[in-house]
Amino acid sequence: MKQYAVIGLGKFGFHVAKGLAQQGLDVIAADRDEEQVREVSEYVKDAITLDSTDMKALSEAGIGQVDVAIVSIGENVEASILTVMALKEIGVETIIAKAITRVHGQILSKIGATKIVYPEMDTAKRLVKNMVTNMHYETIDLSITMKIAKLTVPDFWVGTSILSASFESDYHVKPIAYKHQGKWHTKFENEDILEANDIVVVIGDNTNIEALSKQV
Repeated sequence: MKQYAVIGLGKFGFHVAKGLAQQGLDVIAADRDEEQVREVSEYVKDAITLDSTDMKALSEAGIGQVDVAIVSIGENVEASILTVMALKEIGVETIIAKAITRVHGQILSKIGATKIVYPEMDTAKRLVKNMVTNMHYETIDLSITMKIAKLTVPDFWVGTSILSASFESDYHVKPIAYKHQGKWHTKFENEDILEANDIVVVIGDNTNIEALSKQV
């Protein structure tokens, strides 16, 4: 079984160490802050207070024998860099290092980190993606198999009659309402043409509603 070391027990490091341990993996957790070490000690096999820039301290803690070391020191860039260098010196082959900026990450890569992660950047990207997606495409479950989707009219429907057969023949969904210039419509005429910035509500089975979401 692989052995892991997690160095730096802030929020990211704490949850990485706890998560690995909960998967039944062998984890050494280390930080210079005694309180953070105490908090993680109930979850991991070994929790150690040490200066991770000190090669001797790392070796004595057995970290030189781990298969993977995760360096979760973010704000203290100097300590992060020195820790990666120390881990390389004592023979740790796989080092995953947390970085705050792209420059920080580039430095860590050049001195031997195997993989760089950017937790704050990645979290921000996911949040923005979810916010933007939810603004333009919302779904409501009607049953185990059926959904309603509310979406801003995509480019491929602009200029299409709300009664066009293409909704069902091409996308397998049925329009049930649309909003044009601030007014909702549920009764349709052939001359009701969808325009950019209109909102349309369609119904369909889960598979087709999900397939539509990937096209808008």
